[in-house]
Amino acid sequence: MTHRFRDLLALEPLSAAELSFLLEQSRPFQEIQRHPLKKLATLRGKTVALAFFENSTRTRISFGAAAARLGADTMNLQAEASSVKKGESLLDTVHTLDAMKPDCLVMRHAASGAPEFVARHLEIPVVNAGDGTHEHPSQGLLDALTIRDRKGRIENLNVTILGDIQHSRVARSNIHLLGKFGCRFTLCGPAMWVPQELEKIGPPGAVIRRTARIDEALDGADVIIVLRVQSERLHEPALPLDDYVLLYQLNAERLRRARKDAIVLHPGPMNRGIEISPEVADGPQSCVLEQVTNGIAVRMAILYLLIGTPAEEAPQTTASSGEQTPAKARESTHASD
Repeated sequence: MTHRFRDLLALEPLSAAELSFLLEQSRPFQEIQRHPLKKLATLRGKTVALAFFENSTRTRISFGAAAARLGADTMNLQAEASSVKKGESLLDTVHTLDAMKPDCLVMRHAASGAPEFVARHLEIPVVNAGDGTHEHPSQGLLDALTIRDRKGRIENLNVTILGDIQHSRVARSNIHLLGKFGCRFTLCGPAMWVPQELEKIGPPGAVIRRTARIDEALDGADVIIVLRVQSERLHEPALPLDDYVLLYQLNAERLRRARKDAIVLHPGPMNRGIEISPEVADGPQSCVLEQVTNGIAVRMAILYLLIGTPAEEAPQTTASSGEQTPAKARESTHASD
């Protein structure tokens, strides 16, 4: 079955069938990453605008590489060098980009919901490259692809997520995606980073439990997702870094509590020696570099599905509200960032 997508703003509203379709569409692009010559002409003549209003290295470069390998041109906007710093509204900035006639906008923003807001005002497809603490759809997809490659499936796995889950858009996208395939989740970290309401963020029927004990969280784990410790969060409230390392670092000794074939993921960038030890980060169970490679494949698939089809076959499903919309409403409302 073929699914059509107008935008890719979130994974939460997508069905298991739509998510499986996206993962399957990534497979041929995985194969391309293994070729000496990786350049295609699939999107020749197309332009992808990369609008990153929040710092990014991996995601921005990955989307840029994905566009280039499909033969598309890119336009780059980074917050530090943009007119947003001069007081221009978000909507005025993206309308200016849109006037340069790109075929797709890939956007990262610190405000949750900003890409969906922008998508309501543009006719071109919008891809959410991470918004606030809401979602990071392409990261969730590349993580699922990596898990399936290593484990042979993404169904009915025990998934442990370690660290600052409260502020993690990656954790939310992983829970929304993997939860639709029957995965069970254990969330572990300091109490202020794993509040009780997180038990309800998954899809209906998802099993999500919390624990402050890392040994308990790792028992029987098939997949361990380690989140970066954001140093700025250590003061909300204060948590000595040494205490975090002592209580929550994933090291080789603790990893042995998980299943023997458990795999370890990390969205990057890693703080070696803090949330993860070097021996685990570089060990045989680590999938960190595979995630990076799969990120290009997933993002190639996303761009191809959104702008690689003829205009008369334009995709219609918006991956935000799940509604079927024949075209985006043209609104004249202007709002500031």
